[in-house]
Amino acid sequence: MSAEPTEPTELVLQAVEGVSAVDRDDWNRLANPGWRREGGALVGDDAACRPYDPFVDHDFLSALEATGCVGPEAGWYPRPLLIRTADDELVAAAPNYLKVHSQGEYVFDHGWADAFERAGGNYYPKLQVSVPFTPATGPRLLVRPGPDEDALRTHLADGLAAFAHQADASSVHATFLLEEDWDTLVARGYLPRTDVQFHWEDRGYGDFEGFLAALSSRKRKQIRRERRDALAAVLDIEWVTGSDLTEAHWDAFFGFYMDTGARKWGRPYLNRAFFSALGETMADRVALVLARRDGGPIAGALNLIGSDTLYGRYWGCTEDHPFLHFEICYYQAMDFALARGLTRVEAGAQGEHKLARGYEPHATRSAHYILHPGLRRAIAEYLDRERNAMEVERGILAEHVPFRRGAPPERG
Repeated sequence: MSAEPTEPTELVLQAVEGVSAVDRDDWNRLANPGWRREGGALVGDDAACRPYDPFVDHDFLSALEATGCVGPEAGWYPRPLLIRTADDELVAAAPNYLKVHSQGEYVFDHGWADAFERAGGNYYPKLQVSVPFTPATGPRLLVRPGPDEDALRTHLADGLAAFAHQADASSVHATFLLEEDWDTLVARGYLPRTDVQFHWEDRGYGDFEGFLAALSSRKRKQIRRERRDALAAVLDIEWVTGSDLTEAHWDAFFGFYMDTGARKWGRPYLNRAFFSALGETMADRVALVLARRDGGPIAGALNLIGSDTLYGRYWGCTEDHPFLHFEICYYQAMDFALARGLTRVEAGAQGEHKLARGYEPHATRSAHYILHPGLRRAIAEYLDRERNAMEVERGILAEHVPFRRGAPPERG
């Protein structure tokens, strides 16, 4: 018989200056309940109520802080919101940032900011509830599992809105939300927003040939040709993870990252020290793929490993070869997932070109609390139109998946 929902009592709400100020084990018990990393392995017990997410791990978020990727100079001021009981037990938390710009978020509100500023308002500072620079869906309202978890989510939602008033912020933006977090925030007056990403799912394929067998003949031939052409320059592919990662690997990858970042964003968000910190504390959750020619690395992609998902994050190259991006970021990721028993690959934001390569459209969710009544009305009307358009777009995209008979086989 399940426990009845309860209302927690005597709770203390506070914002602190960084995840680093929170005990690592206390944070991780909320971020990834039932999971622990030990001896290079990820271990889940009966309390593991959802898949492990590497991005909300204390080690990942504190590495961003320790290396200055978030902080005053970056315009991301860490202000995680905590809820403790009267006896100081941490029972809920949210990765929250006070921001003075809208960079590095992947859910775009630049138009809202411009319109509000032109009307004489101050859009910044604002609150951002997210993992910085990371367009991956995951938990944002981190709560202790149990009969009071819904009430704790509600307290966090209301606490974030109250903190926005206290900090003289214009708004709260919670992005890449799990559905239960989204539902809670919308129920508390946050405005719902949706978008689309493209994810690959293993539906019992067994291996890459099994995946190809599920595709239409034309798409199957196309992908085989792309993989062949990508490696035509006598390229060797190397996967590196765990204790095999060295500073030389990070040096090579950082060069790729800087090249891509400079071209796409103008100023890359992450510094070299962050990757070393990631290797020191989370090497077991890192999967780095490198393409080599004549022994030297010419391209690479960084992935993080969840309990059931491989998350593709960054890619770059120093030589251009046909289809190399697809090979390194999409097909190699599928190979790795299939070999490791992972059932999903999330290859980052945007990119309708992923559709033809077996990545299917999936909805992403965000929620926005707008303090100014006039701005809230305008944004609410805009989001109503946008959600309707996104629903139509996802339907159209779903009709163009490359599988035989219009759908992949059921998971075996």
